[in-house]
Amino acid sequence: MTQDGRLIRGERTRAAVLDQALLLATVSGLDGLSLSQVADALGVSKSGLFAHWRSKEALQLAVIGHAREQWTARVVRPALESPPGVRRLWALHDHRLGFYESRVLPGGCFFANAHFEFNARPGVLRDRLATEQHDWMAFLIRVATEAVTVGDLRPGTDPGELAYVTESLGVCAVMQAPLLGDALTFGHARRALLDHLRPLTTTSFSELPT
Repeated sequence: MTQDGRLIRGERTRAAVLDQALLLATVSGLDGLSLSQVADALGVSKSGLFAHWRSKEALQLAVIGHAREQWTARVVRPALESPPGVRRLWALHDHRLGFYESRVLPGGCFFANAHFEFNARPGVLRDRLATEQHDWMAFLIRVATEAVTVGDLRPGTDPGELAYVTESLGVCAVMQAPLLGDALTFGHARRALLDHLRPLTTTSFSELPT
């Protein structure tokens, strides 16, 4: 029981550290993240964090994984409750923008910020971020392909292009929101995807938001 209790406390500590590190990374950048910075923010000793991560890079990689888990919980899983097809694609876009609007992360989007930060910096972190981006785009393409397969979108619709448009609108919105305001940018991002989808939908499908 004592050992189990220690494991539980250890996992709680690890989760709390990663929550804080993720918040900090969206403001200071993933490269600016350090064990000392996280320890100071949590009011714990730096030495205590070494039980979980032996280096800055190990912490950074763990934060990327934690960000993916958060994204899955806040964006992907809620969207998957919508039926396969164009409604699911729309739900992904809508939940994504809602996640940004919630300000859970003070710096906007962890992944968008990190990609800009590391795109031109070869190494382990860039490779991991590239994998995450590849997985996300592959998922968007699968959802768009499903929408064609089930008959929601017209035959000949390019799922890759639709995934690109959806991703571009999300990234542009979260980057412009701090300067232009949430109502304007997220409103534009929602209307722009709806305007793009409506001409592609079949005549039998009319369940997009108005």
